[in-house]
Amino acid sequence: MRYIIIGAGAIGGTIGGRLFDSRREVVLVARGAHYEALRDGGLRLTLPSGSLKLPIPVVDGPEALELRADDVLVLAVKTQDSVAALDAWAGRPVVGGGTAGGRLPVVCAQNGVAGERLALRRFRRVYGMCVWLPASYLEPGSIEASCAPLTGILHIGRYPAGATATLGTDPLAERIATDLKESGFDAPSPPDVMRWKYGKLLKNLANALEATCGPLGGADDALDVLRRAVAEGEAVLDAAGIDRASDAEQTAARGDRIQLQPLNGVTRGGGSSWQSLTRGTGSIEADYLNGEIVLLGRMAGIDTPVNAALQEIANAFAREGRRPGEFTIPELTALIDSYERTGRD
Repeated sequence: MRYIIIGAGAIGGTIGGRLFDSRREVVLVARGAHYEALRDGGLRLTLPSGSLKLPIPVVDGPEALELRADDVLVLAVKTQDSVAALDAWAGRPVVGGGTAGGRLPVVCAQNGVAGERLALRRFRRVYGMCVWLPASYLEPGSIEASCAPLTGILHIGRYPAGATATLGTDPLAERIATDLKESGFDAPSPPDVMRWKYGKLLKNLANALEATCGPLGGADDALDVLRRAVAEGEAVLDAAGIDRASDAEQTAARGDRIQLQPLNGVTRGGGSSWQSLTRGTGSIEADYLNGEIVLLGRMAGIDTPVNAALQEIANAFAREGRRPGEFTIPELTALIDSYERTGRD
């Protein structure tokens, strides 16, 4: 079995690097300067235990690779880039006949809950992955994964639940889980992986807040905004009848097995949205995190001013090339107040 990692950033690069280091067959897919650095010098993967230099094969797109029947596609791009990536790969021929969309499985290793549905329009066999994997990608060719003793926890299961007789588990999910467990991760196979992804969605509502206003720390005003954002999320999920893993379940699943460690004496700077602004990518995943809550709120007739404000300011930061942390909590609070006064959501 060969893993093709579509999007070799923080998450994809770490998963691909750890699988390759445990002697699994891996191909990374990257673009631009990152592709060139990986092609010329391999992947530098820094872990609490030390740095690895990994000569993983890399391509810059589907045209550069002949697809095989035993390939597993791992979609690790940000959700806003999913449609372009899925469209590029779904129609590619597979040796022996057929196309990737009809024959190959795709695993959505992404934040949010929209990627699987986007993939299912184009691929017959879709798997969800709930990613607990603090990692950073800030410079070409280099990924830092900050946790020990495990690198991360990756719940995996078939999408939608009920696609097989045993709900979300099937032999391929179990085989992928085994490979991941032998590569420095835990990889539970729950009956409904989306239940875990919805639970994590509520955690990821902090991403836009951290990216635009800086690290939350213990600041009461920032934590109050976050509490309000999560309360909106819980309300719209309840209204939609969407079950999710509880805080207690998530805490128990992680335990003390993924603990952030300084790398080379430096503590991790921030999460995925913070990294997007730091790298100046021009886009951010807020539409599929805070924006998911806004969408569900509009469908249920529930106002979500906090998440709408966070979605708006995060997108503005990405569009305008602003640096992380340039917005203040009072400015954000004023923006939220304007949403509440005008009835905008």
